[in-house]
Amino acid sequence: MGAITSAVIAVVGVILGWITIEIACKPCLEKGREAIDRSLDPNYDPDQQDTAIRAPLNPAAVPDHSPAASSAAVKAV
Repeated sequence: MGAITSAVIAVVGVILGWITIEIACKPCLEKGREAIDRSLDPNYDPDQQDTAIRAPLNPAAVPDHSPAASSAAVKAV
């Protein structure tokens, strides 16, 4: 009877550990799973332009070329 109890406790511990890892690492695991799905998709073309809009990593370093920004820069000088 002690062996069955130990086995049940071990299985429950493994299941709770798995759930904890899934919750704690959810963003990283989702990105990895998306990459795996994309690499296994026979219709995916890595050379095709990605139409998703991506934000710059350093938005302060990206110059603003709008007419309002250039006129404000001229007035500031």
